[in-house]
Parts: sequence; C-alpha cells; structure tokens
Amino acid sequence: MEMKLAPSVMCCDFINLRKDLDIFERQGIELLHVDIMDGNFVPNFTLGVDFIKQLKKATNIPLDIHLMVEQPERTLDAFPFGEGDWVSIHVESTKHLQRVLAKVKEKGAHPIVALNPATPLCMIEDVMDDIDGVLIMSVNPGFAGQKLVPHAIDKIAETKKLLAKYGREDVEIEVDGNVNPANAIRMKNAGANIFVVGTSGIFFGDMEANIQSFRKEVFGG
Repeated sequence: MEMKLAPSVMCCDFINLRKDLDIFERQGIELLHVDIMDGNFVPNFTLGVDFIKQLKKATNIPLDIHLMVEQPERTLDAFPFGEGDWVSIHVESTKHLQRVLAKVKEKGAHPIVALNPATPLCMIEDVMDDIDGVLIMSVNPGFAGQKLVPHAIDKIAETKKLLAKYGREDVEIEVDGNVNPANAIRMKNAGANIFVVGTSGIFFGDMEANIQSFRKEVFGG
C-alpha cells in the first residue's frame, strides 16, 4: 500500500498560502487534507465550499476533504470534488451513511468512512462495499494540537484485521490527530498508510525540511 502524506490545510498560513502550496508541490505531497467544520458536529468552524473551489484552481494536488458536518447529504452537492479526490463521511453524522458514501462515489471521488475515537468499528461493517478508505480519528475532532487518544493505535490494527476479514485489503487506512513522527511509526506498523499531518507533524520551523524528515523517518525514504 502506498504511503501518503496529507498536510492539514487548516494549519497553513492563509496569508501566504501560495508559498505553502509551492512547498507541497515540490515535495510531492500526495493529498491535501481539508477540514470542513460546521460548528455543530464539532465545536469549531473552518473553511467551506468557496475555499475548496479556489484551492482546486490553485493546485493539482488531490484533495482529502474531511466533512465534519451534521447531515452531509444536505450539502454534498455543493462541494466541487471529483476524480482523484477523497471525501470522508463520519458514521456519527448521518442516518443515511450508505447513501452518502454512494453519492461520493457517483461524483467520481474516493469515499472514506470516518470514525471518532469512541465509535466502535462494527459501525462500518455494513458499508464495506461502499468505501475506498477508513479514517481513524486519533483525537476527538474539532481542533489542532490535541494529544493522541492511546487506544487509536490498537484501533488501526483492529481495522486492518476487519478489512481482511471482509476481503477488503485494498481499502486504505487514514489516521488524523497528533501524527508526529514517533506516533506515525506506530500507526504505520499497525496498518495505516495515509497520514494527516498538522502542527505536531510538519507545521513548525522549516516545513520543507520537516516533510523530508518525516518521510525518511516514517516511510523509510
């Protein structure tokens, strides 16, 4: 499974966003993680439809859109995602999970089912045929800079086993929350291959050097 870095755009310097995008492009970043928060599903507001439209014009890096919104089916058509993009839908956010995941796939994107730390893995068993990825939240969603929920490492390993049970070894495992190199090594060993990196991962000091260091330390290259 290809290892992928997904910097969290929420952590970028929006005044100098072009500079950050140039770094990501030079460093071959695989995905840009975009947090959409409605102030209801999580106690924070971030980004939105217009921002995504501008971001898609500004870079060819595929987007990894993380919808932390109540009833995403109501707003899904407004988001300009498509071929090559990834879209995460939280189990806890909708009564119609399968329908929303199928809609994401109809629009040409990769559907990901997302789980908060306290949500059991059994909640994804009935949508195994509808997903290309599972997003394990290793912090409670809503804010950057939180500490790792310890059980998250075991949950990644359990996810790997569950996917194998259903013959879905092709499904990618993404992890989001306190993904610093030390934690990321443990996450990788447990089975994760997509790493959302934020303030503890690359957004400090020399970001370009941090990306290179992260790849070398965690991915071995």
